[in-house]
Amino acid sequence: MGSVVLLDLMGGVALLLWGLHMVLTGVLRAFGPNLQRILGKSLNNRFTAFGTGLGLTALLQSSTATGLMTASLAADGTVSLVPALAIMLGANVGTTLIVQLLSFDIAAIAPVLFVVGLVTFRLAGSNSFAKALGRIVIGLGLTLLALHILVDTLAPAEQAPAVRALLASITNDPVMCIVIAAALTWAAHSSVAVVLLVMSLAYSQFVTTEAALALVLGANLGSAINPLIEAGNRSDPASRRLPVGNMLNRLVGILIALPFLHPIAEELRAWQPDAAKLTAEFHMLFNIVLAAIFIGLLDVLAKLLVRFLPDRKQPEDASAPRYLDEAALETPPLALANAARETLRMGDTVETMLRDVMTAIMTNNRKLTGEVERRDNVVDKLTEAIKLYITKLTRDSLDEEEGRRAMEIVSFTINLEHIGDIIDKNLCELALKKIKRGYQFSAEGAAELTEFHKRTLESLQAAFGIFMTGNVEAARKLLRTKTELRKAELETADRHFERLREGRPESLETTSLHLDILSDLKRIHSHICSVAYPVLEAAGELNRERLSNSLSSADNGASDFQSLPPQAP
Repeated sequence: MGSVVLLDLMGGVALLLWGLHMVLTGVLRAFGPNLQRILGKSLNNRFTAFGTGLGLTALLQSSTATGLMTASLAADGTVSLVPALAIMLGANVGTTLIVQLLSFDIAAIAPVLFVVGLVTFRLAGSNSFAKALGRIVIGLGLTLLALHILVDTLAPAEQAPAVRALLASITNDPVMCIVIAAALTWAAHSSVAVVLLVMSLAYSQFVTTEAALALVLGANLGSAINPLIEAGNRSDPASRRLPVGNMLNRLVGILIALPFLHPIAEELRAWQPDAAKLTAEFHMLFNIVLAAIFIGLLDVLAKLLVRFLPDRKQPEDASAPRYLDEAALETPPLALANAARETLRMGDTVETMLRDVMTAIMTNNRKLTGEVERRDNVVDKLTEAIKLYITKLTRDSLDEEEGRRAMEIVSFTINLEHIGDIIDKNLCELALKKIKRGYQFSAEGAAELTEFHKRTLESLQAAFGIFMTGNVEAARKLLRTKTELRKAELETADRHFERLREGRPESLETTSLHLDILSDLKRIHSHICSVAYPVLEAAGELNRERLSNSLSSADNGASDFQSLPPQAP
């Protein structure tokens, strides 16, 4: 009988964790690409940052996910330390809201949530947002069902003396309760799940009120352990400031509350006789009081953290990825956003190469060609890093939208690498040839090449916007420029041949250079335009066969990504 109860209990806990996981992944798939943007805007003051952290965590039901995004923004300097710490204070309060909701007896609506969630998911078709909402509703239903299973499982075991003796021996010491709950929270990656389990134990009177409060303190401590471990894997001490600061305020709060657990329990029992609700209310009260204490001390805490965890003084390696956070791979929308940011940074390097190579050609600047060649090595290394990161991400199941975005990122990355190669291997060689032979373009020829280069550069800048926003109208406009530039190339070549017929000496000696530069810029523009095809295909304005042909220009390096893993519901 005891083994059956234990299996039911383990099954209930597993179902609880899976329900919370479905809520989290559903929210991330529905809103993930915008969440970091929301966090990035909460920089006005610590109070708006606190509110943003509270709201996002209430939505995500995971202070770990909020902490992960905040740590990423803090690490690259987008969010300063004080607002980041305020976001985490808000996140710690936000994670208590679902506990408050589930402290009420609403298990009866679980079947309704299953039906609504399943119908939403099945009718969503290719609408990934509707599918994500379906996942959220199903996840909430599973969470309620798990709580019902836990309560029903614990009820008959309440009369077993051996079970009571075992739990009493484990939970008799408040410090031991804190350690046990912290370890469980670290293992489960969810303070919500552990607090809900403690509520079930308290409701069934398996643990005393004092023990329940101590277990809640341990769950709060455990929620700060995983971000600290993730930060410990980074070489820069400054990246550990936020998780260390979050851990410090957890520890201070626990040390303040621990000696007063008995009187706190007495006061709460007089006010709230329901042990489960009492546990949930203490969880919220603890985090609210802690936020009230620390919200005014964040400047002092930030200065201490900066003093003891200073920035590492080292030359920046431009080829080292900045945004490819391995910890984000568990949440695909965040990982894809990170990969897109790294691709955009790589694009900035390619843009600089394109600007500098034309300057080198027109001014005979040999030193600048060396800089362009060095940057091409950076582009090559970033390409490999991004492709490897996406490979790791696609080892697990992605939904249709995530798989499409992963392919877009890889395709654009490879096309940017091709642009870098054309600049390095072709245009730089042409620049060196012109410098070596002392050639000069005619005034008209130089003006035509400069204008053609300017239009290519403008298209590259437009491509960055299309890559990040998926704007259909901008994609249409970019493809129109492809036709316009082809026409401009023919017109420019005709004018060049006209100067040749006139016998212009500058045109005669630079004719091959002139035409080769035009050809290379047109090839670059074709790679730039590749970003528009997936956007138009997703909008139903481009057939899949043409899309496949457009992506085939990215050489065999993309072949590993043509078949993504099976899509998950």
